[in-house]
Amino acid sequence: MRAPGFWFHPPERPGWQARVLAPLGWLYGRATAWRLGRGNPGDPGLPVICVGNLNAGGTGKTPTVIALAGRLRDRGLKPHVVSKGYGGQLVGPVQVDERAHRADETGDEPLLLAAFLPTWVAKDRVAGARAAKAAGADLVILDDGFQNPLIRKDISLIVVDAAKGFGNGRCLPAGPLREPVAQGMKRADAVISIGSEESQKSFEKQWLMDILRPRIKGHLAPLEMGMDWAGQRCLAFAGIGHPEKFFATLRGLGADVVGEVALSDHQPLTKAILNRLESQAKSLNAQLVTTEKDAVRLAPEDRFRVLTLPVRLQIEDWQVLDDLVDRLTLRSDRLTQVATPENGG
Repeated sequence: MRAPGFWFHPPERPGWQARVLAPLGWLYGRATAWRLGRGNPGDPGLPVICVGNLNAGGTGKTPTVIALAGRLRDRGLKPHVVSKGYGGQLVGPVQVDERAHRADETGDEPLLLAAFLPTWVAKDRVAGARAAKAAGADLVILDDGFQNPLIRKDISLIVVDAAKGFGNGRCLPAGPLREPVAQGMKRADAVISIGSEESQKSFEKQWLMDILRPRIKGHLAPLEMGMDWAGQRCLAFAGIGHPEKFFATLRGLGADVVGEVALSDHQPLTKAILNRLESQAKSLNAQLVTTEKDAVRLAPEDRFRVLTLPVRLQIEDWQVLDDLVDRLTLRSDRLTQVATPENGG
C-alpha cells in the first residue's frame, strides 16, 4: 500500500482527510503509549542499540544499520543485527544465511543485512539477542523495534527522511506516525536525519524545536561500482518506502530513465512480475534497474537479469554517535574493552 499524499502535508495545513481521521489518530497514539507503558523490558544480557523510527514506512533504517555496524567494527566491537524479519515466515531465533535463505523466509531487510554482518531473525527480540550473544556478539543492533516495549534498549536512534520529516505530525491513519513526535522523543537518544542539504534545512525549519535531541545529519550516496550510468536507458522499479527517491538518484547519475514502476513496499517479486517488467523494458529498449533491497527479493537465478544500484549512508559527523557508544561502554560491564578509530582498533 502506498502512503496517501495527505500524510505529508504541512502540519499547519493537514488537509480535510487528516482532520476527519484525527480522532482515530489520537486513539492510535494513546494505544501506543498504553502499550509502551505496560511493557516489561527483558534484559538480553548485552548492550542493545535500537535503530528505529516514528514514521511508518521507509526512512533509511537499513543503510543506517549498515553504516553503524561499520563504525562499531572500526572501534573493535562485534555487532550482530536482530530483526523481527518483517514479511518473512521464520519465527526464529535463526541466523540468516544470504546464500541459503529466501526473502519470503527472512524478510528482505535481514537478507540484505546478512551480507554485511551476522544477522538474526527473531519474533522474540530478547531471544534473538541472547542467541547473538551465544554466537559471539558483544553488542546488538536492533533493526526497528523502537515501539517494542519487551526488550531493554541502551541507545535508541530515530531515523527520519529529512525531506518528508514527520509528515503532517499526526498518527496513523490520519498521518504517518506510529506515535506522537513529543512522546517518541522522550525515549530517543539522538535523531538521524537523512537527505540533501536543502532537505536538512527544510527539516530544521519545520521540526528542530520539536525534537530537542542531538541530531546527526547524513545523506545517501551511490556506491561506486565502476558502472557508467550516463545515457544508460533504464526501466527502474522499486518496492521501497519512497521509490521516487531511487528514480531521482538514477537520473542524478545521468541515466536515461525511460520508465518508472513503483511497487508496494516489500512486495514479493514473483517470476510473473519480473517477466512483465522485462517485457516492458524490452519494448523500451531499456535495462531493468532496481535497489539492493528489491534485488534480494528476486529468485537467485533471476538476479542476473537486473542491474542493481547500491547506496550507502554518509554520516556528516560521527561524534554524537561515538559519544553515545563511549557512555554506553563506561556504564556497561558487558563490554570490557573498546578500541577507538584513532588507535586502529
